[in-house]
Amino acid sequence: MHDAEHIRTGTKGMPKDEQLSDLADLFKMFADSTRVKIMFALMENELCVRDISSALNMTQSAISHQLKILKSANLVSNRREGKTIWYRLSDDHVKSIIAQGFDHILE
Repeated sequence: MHDAEHIRTGTKGMPKDEQLSDLADLFKMFADSTRVKIMFALMENELCVRDISSALNMTQSAISHQLKILKSANLVSNRREGKTIWYRLSDDHVKSIIAQGFDHILE
């Protein structure tokens, strides 16, 4: 038998389906280990594609492709300095998601 009060409490404040879909899409960005590695590399410093590819031992085209995906999801932002584009995590929320996820798997 279902407890109607528990059901009401559990669904009170439930976001709209579109918002839940957007949240699921956000978490999909963390489902790719290359993207997670890139975001982890950007936790403390801005880096350019060349630096990220060197740090992760991957091609610059592979890094650029993943950065484009991360940027479209608003997880990474960039700035141009001459011919060099510097990438960083978009905000502290992204850093928190990575840090909390990492803490969780270490428990």
